[in-house]
Parts: sequence; C-alpha cells; structure tokens
Amino acid sequence: MSATIIDGKKVSKDITDELRKEVAELHSKGVVPGLAVVLVGENPASKKYVGSKEKMCESLGIKSLGHKIPETTTQEELIRLIDTLNSDPSVHGILVQLPLPKHLDEKAVMHRIAPEKDVDGFGPDALGRLVLDEPGFLPCTPHGCIKLLDAYGIDPKGKHAVVVGRSVIVGKPISLLLLRKHATVTICHSRTPDLKETCLNADILCAAVGKAEMIKGDWVKEGAAVIDIGINVTSEGKLVGDVEFATAKERAGFITPVPGGVGPMTIAMLMYNTVEAAKFASNNK
Repeated sequence: MSATIIDGKKVSKDITDELRKEVAELHSKGVVPGLAVVLVGENPASKKYVGSKEKMCESLGIKSLGHKIPETTTQEELIRLIDTLNSDPSVHGILVQLPLPKHLDEKAVMHRIAPEKDVDGFGPDALGRLVLDEPGFLPCTPHGCIKLLDAYGIDPKGKHAVVVGRSVIVGKPISLLLLRKHATVTICHSRTPDLKETCLNADILCAAVGKAEMIKGDWVKEGAAVIDIGINVTSEGKLVGDVEFATAKERAGFITPVPGGVGPMTIAMLMYNTVEAAKFASNNK
C-alpha cells in the first residue's frame, strides 16, 4: 500500500491564511510587521529563496525590506548593517540569507542579530531557549516539520524518532522539538555504524543530510512517517530529497515529497515568527 503524501503546500497555506488575518488586525492598530532580508552576493539558490520570501511577505501584508549587498562586503560592513537594523523600530525581524561568502563569519553575524528580531531562530538566545524549553523563536524548518506531523495527526509521544543529520540549523533543533513531544530520539550522522538498521527502527524518520537519495527505500520501516528535509539537484537537473522517494513511499505510512513537502513550511514559519516579533514589539512599546 502506498504512503499518504504529506502536502506541505496545503498545510503552509492554512498557516499563512491565518497569518493574513493576524497581519490585518495589526494593520488596524497601526502596526506593519517588517522583515529585513539581507542577501550578500549573487548565489542563485539564495536569490531564489529570497525572492520567494519577498513574494510571501507581499501577499500577507508584511513589509519586506531587502538589503542586497555585494559579495565583497567586509565583516565590519555587514555587522554595521545588522546594528542599524537592530535599532530600526520598523524592522521586527532580521534574516541573513545563508550561506554567506567564505570570507564572512556566519556565527558572528548570527550572534549579532538582536534576540527579539532573530526570526530565523539560529542565534544563541533562540537555541538556548529551545534547549531550556523556554518560549522563543523556533528555527523555521524544524518547526515546520513538527507542524506537518501535527497536521496529519502523527503524535511523536512514545515513538522512536530517528534524525539523520546533526546540523545546528535542522538536525539538532528538530531532535529537541521531538523530545518536547515525548519521542525517544536517536541522532545519526556520517560516523553512525549500521545506519540502515537504525533507520529501520524509526517510527518517525527525519532526513537532513543534504545527499541526494542517500536513504534508500528499504531503510524505511513499514508504516513509518518520513520527513524528508533534503533539497538536492541531480546531475540531470532534477530536484530530489535525501530519501529515495519512489521506493520509500511503498513502505512508509506517511511521507513528504520533494518539492512540495517541507520547503513551503520553512517560509510559512518564517512569516509566523515575523508576525510574533511584531506582536511582541507592539505589546512592549
């Protein structure tokens, strides 16, 4: 029996439809949520992502404040821009599109963004709050993955969740969010022995390694929920995830497609965080 396909486009639309109402309510109080997007250089994938975010802002009534700066920008110039945005009351959220050019220190930039404007949820304050189970901005992609599980009635409580990938942006935060939902979590990476066997024990399998179709269909437990976070372009120019979708969907109970699964949720949760930031700022004037 083929898996239920988890429709990220539909779930993200449900979320953004609700946000549109919240933004309209903020507008009626004289508050226009503002998101500053900083793009350094000409990375084609980054430009595409930024374009999608700007389009979504426009559709929701969020003011998008684009800062497209040259690849030759120095660390000092970038930090100065972040400081300016931190002190600008019309900016509620700051997003610096990653990856940055190699000569720039990403960690220092993330640390510089004011915690109340860190709508990507990558800074030390946001990640610390996640570890401590305190309220704060959640990283957008992991938060979006949890929303997909919620939307399809997949309760992690008491389940074995396996996360393949340990990045600060996805692997670690999604593991912590699954722990919050009372799952038993195993984190795997390139040095994990018997990766196939570990994956086969997963009731919920989250793939975030960035290697095209690395996780084979026969690594998936019958009836498991598979959340594929990878976005890879094959040599033929085809967009695929980290999971071998065609064979995995014959074994899984639920599975996200690539594209159309996790991707739309990342942008929806960024908009969610920006609206939350605007509400927080207006309540603390």
